[in-house]
Amino acid sequence: MCFNSYPKTGSWKEDKDCCTWDGVVCDNSTRHVIALDLSCSWLSCSFPSNSTLFLLRHLRSLNLAGNNFDYSLISPEFGRFQSLTHLSLSHSGFIGEIPYEISQLSSLVSLDLSYNWGLSIKTPFWKRVIGNLTQLRELLLDGTDMSSITPNSSMMNLSSSLTTLSLPGCNLQGTFDINIFRLPFIQNLYLEYNPDLEGYLPKSNWSSNSLKLLSLQFTNFSGELPDCIGSLKSLESLFLSSCNFTGAIPTSIGNLTQIIHLDLSDNSFSGLLPLSIFDLPNLSGLYLEENQLVGPLPNHVSGLNLLIDLSLRSNFLNGTLPSWLFSLTSLVRLTLDHNQFIGEIGEFKYNNSLDFLDLSYNMLQGSIPSSISRLVNLTYLSLSSNNLSIMDLELFSNLNNLNVFNFSYNNLLVSRNKNLTFTLPNLYELYLSSCNISEFPIFLRIATNLRSLDLSNNRIHGQTPKWLGAVGRNSLYFLDLSHNFLTSIDKIPWENLYFVDLRNNLLQGTFPTLNVLNLQHLFASNNNLTGEIPSLICNASSLEVLDLSHNNFSGTIPKCLVRSNVLSVLDLRMNSLNGTIPSTFSKRNKLRNINLNGNQVEGLLPRSLENCRHLEVLDLGNNKINGTFPYWLGSILKLRVLVIRSNKFRGHIGNPNTKSPFPNLRILDISNNEFNGPLPKRYFKYLKAMMNVARGEVGLKYMGDEYYNDSLNVTMKGLNIELVRIQTVFTTIDFSNNRFIGEMPQIVGRLKSLKGLNFSHNNLTGCIPSSVGNLTNLEWLDLSFNKLSGEIPKQLVDLPWLEVLKLSHNQLTGQIPLGKQFNTFDNDSYTDTWDYVDFR
Repeated sequence: MCFNSYPKTGSWKEDKDCCTWDGVVCDNSTRHVIALDLSCSWLSCSFPSNSTLFLLRHLRSLNLAGNNFDYSLISPEFGRFQSLTHLSLSHSGFIGEIPYEISQLSSLVSLDLSYNWGLSIKTPFWKRVIGNLTQLRELLLDGTDMSSITPNSSMMNLSSSLTTLSLPGCNLQGTFDINIFRLPFIQNLYLEYNPDLEGYLPKSNWSSNSLKLLSLQFTNFSGELPDCIGSLKSLESLFLSSCNFTGAIPTSIGNLTQIIHLDLSDNSFSGLLPLSIFDLPNLSGLYLEENQLVGPLPNHVSGLNLLIDLSLRSNFLNGTLPSWLFSLTSLVRLTLDHNQFIGEIGEFKYNNSLDFLDLSYNMLQGSIPSSISRLVNLTYLSLSSNNLSIMDLELFSNLNNLNVFNFSYNNLLVSRNKNLTFTLPNLYELYLSSCNISEFPIFLRIATNLRSLDLSNNRIHGQTPKWLGAVGRNSLYFLDLSHNFLTSIDKIPWENLYFVDLRNNLLQGTFPTLNVLNLQHLFASNNNLTGEIPSLICNASSLEVLDLSHNNFSGTIPKCLVRSNVLSVLDLRMNSLNGTIPSTFSKRNKLRNINLNGNQVEGLLPRSLENCRHLEVLDLGNNKINGTFPYWLGSILKLRVLVIRSNKFRGHIGNPNTKSPFPNLRILDISNNEFNGPLPKRYFKYLKAMMNVARGEVGLKYMGDEYYNDSLNVTMKGLNIELVRIQTVFTTIDFSNNRFIGEMPQIVGRLKSLKGLNFSHNNLTGCIPSSVGNLTNLEWLDLSFNKLSGEIPKQLVDLPWLEVLKLSHNQLTGQIPLGKQFNTFDNDSYTDTWDYVDFR
């Protein structure tokens, strides 16, 4: 707000005429002080209610904006200035209710109380403003809390002289009075950032001769854009982004010949783009992104000569890119990503002004045009996720200002030229993922300022080049070399790295030397790394995700990993780790996922695991862990996945020792152990997440975060399957291959979100409970290899998704039910079950 601030009062001298003081204006005849401008004057103190300022009763203009009055209340004494026409207290740290005395200043022409974030307006004050300030032309209340004001009725009688009404971020709620749009002299109307403010644009009787600026962005205005919008001949700026407007953009928009900024982004506008919008002669910024617009762009335009910024991203626009796009001499930013454009990229007509070009996520094809080398001012270039095929690196030799270079996800044929000598000295980010490249780009050699490097999913073989360590030596923070054929990395020297991904390579030997000081995410899974987990990992005090799975690491689990108060994911599965799980889990740890599956870990589970209050996934399967069922894990309320299959657990599963154990558990696998006794029906009683069927959710959701997807091996429909991502609604119980006895409890039928239930290979007796017919989401049911008797409940016929049923090797009697899914099951479902009639 303050572009030229300095302490004005510092130059005031008592022995000099106050009318000569900086910021003071006096009446030429009476010598009364009539104006005081102390804006941006470094005033920092509580505002005194008895200030001598209030003795200046002839003041007509008072500006105290841009100071710091340290959360003071606005003094009622401001009401003394009966001659005041201009009052500005903006950006000055006032709080509390605005005193009603301000509303008594009936001569006010301009009132600016904006950006005092602790101010509020109550209904009585607002009514007085409307009733008394009849000469008001400018009212600026940005950021003032007006949540108690009803905007549909209380604004009807605002001063008809208003030219500017500014109410952004005022927490206005309810329906806005459309008559404000009809005030005869209104020029500027700011209502943005009031997300609960509803309304629509009037279809007639606008103040068409005066309105210059209308801003409704981030409100809840809705409806269609009326055709009469084209009658606002003086309109220069229209900001309607992030509202709920629908329908087509009217062709009358082309009548706004004075418009400079047009922003209709992030709405639900649909249909074709009106051709008239491309003929606006004064347009500087056109923003139509995040809508549902369809169709091609026009082949020719007659306007847009002054266009600087064009954004049409995230629509359904199609067709080829017209040549005029590359001929706009004033264009600085061109954003067309996430559409359906096809064909080749045209040649650029000496557009030296272009700074930002994003054509990503389309269906463009062919080679990169040679004229791209003319865009010498380009700082951002993204052509990712297209079907581009040929790229000559020499084309970019002139782009010395390039900061971001993204060609990921194109099946490129990249020219290989060992004689390339050019550099991109200002390159900060390089993304060449899935580009079919087979070597490290040579122009990186002198990219000393590089911050982010992504060469993942390519065909790069062998060892990393020695010069790579000098690339972005003091700046690189993101490195992704995953899914290549790298066999060796000498060291990873970058001291500011926070993200390293080396997954799915052919790395051998011990883990490379790594500077871990700032490291937050480390992925090195699916390699051939050996030796112990390096002790330097213990120096990574900021490490949040550690994935070293699917290697050949040996030795014990470093104790420092369970003592961390930062680590969220610890994935060490499928290695050769041995020893016991460290027993010193911190009470303040943030572990969300612990996966030690497929190692040789032994001994008892440490009780300190109970300290992992954020734990959602615990997979300890396929180890040598022993002891009884860890009932105390039931107190971890966020736990969704518990896998202890294929260990040496034994004994009865007793009664729970907490009131509601495992309330969010959805995956429970204790198979292939030595548990015995009856099935734990009291635990089934509290599996709340398994009882609740998710309804009304839009789209699939998965467990994990932006960088790490939770994954799991499960026995599913009789097959051992790796779920590379776990749906949040996926629910299964596997108690197979133990020594459970007794009957299946009826309460199992309450676990209605179950997709899979496996009690096979136990010694269960009695009947299959009819309540199993309530499991309407069930896709597989395996009760084979038990001693179950009685008939198959007819209720099972009505399970709509049941795909796999295994009841073989039991002692069932009676006939097999007919109909629906049961007509799809073959004889293997019932082999060696009984002698019965009508065996199908």
